[in-house]
Amino acid sequence: MEKFLSLTFNGLSNGAILALAALGFVLIFKATEVVNFAQGQLLLIGAFMVYTAQVTWGLPWPLAILVAIVTGALLGLLIERIVLRPLVGEAALSVIMVTIGLASALGAVGLLVWGTQPRRQPDFLPTGQWRISDIPLNHDRVLSIAVAAVVLVIIGLFYRYSRQGIAMRAVADDQQAAMVQGISVNRIFAYSWALSGMSAVVAGLLLAGINGQYNLQDIQAFGIYVFPVVILGGLDSLLGTAVGGAIVGLLISYTAGYQIELLGLRLGGGGLEQVVPFIILVLILLIKPYGLFGEVRIERV
Repeated sequence: MEKFLSLTFNGLSNGAILALAALGFVLIFKATEVVNFAQGQLLLIGAFMVYTAQVTWGLPWPLAILVAIVTGALLGLLIERIVLRPLVGEAALSVIMVTIGLASALGAVGLLVWGTQPRRQPDFLPTGQWRISDIPLNHDRVLSIAVAAVVLVIIGLFYRYSRQGIAMRAVADDQQAAMVQGISVNRIFAYSWALSGMSAVVAGLLLAGINGQYNLQDIQAFGIYVFPVVILGGLDSLLGTAVGGAIVGLLISYTAGYQIELLGLRLGGGGLEQVVPFIILVLILLIKPYGLFGEVRIERV
């Protein structure tokens, strides 16, 4: 039982980080209907910018985090303005291929600038732990869950009550009608990409803090799980982002922590945790093609 609870806690903390990373994906898709395959690489750039600002430039960690968040927002704005805005009106497949190419380009930039050697994480997350019935609750993981919850709530309130949030909802619902009401669609697209870059910085920062080091390959591999998260929860659902992150995080944790015998084969660990989320994804999509909380769209032609 103690092992189960420990794995559950670790899975929820990983799921919280995944939810933050997937949040940027959902924000972009809701406003622009662009499927951004470069979200994992934004996670990478954001995390290493914190390292660069703190270690290379010698900034104190609060200022380093602020610099990285601003950098993430600017990177999102540049991608939207230079790469994607010229593709407005083009076929969806063309945009998808561009984001795949963008993912490769950002990954190559990360490799060129920071290399493959792991970098030690400077201590700025709490390193202690609480123990409840011999179950360790690391402070950094508790903080990750809390930060993810706060960010998701803030974004939800922003969407519901702020002027720009309402404009983003209007654009997501009907771009033509939003333009008639005087809403700048291009500006909303830029806001979406900027928020996506900022959420990727926070997610990458928390991931590096939990792992205790910055590792380019590990961060990119972790970013792959963003896709089952957003598809499970629904491509356009903020609530689905949180639920999908929790599901995928728990699946990874349980699969890595347990082994079962099936038809004479020992299943569990050994990399199986990298496959199980996608298997469950396929099974859920057979029942709920739009995800657990995705909007069902019916097109009549």
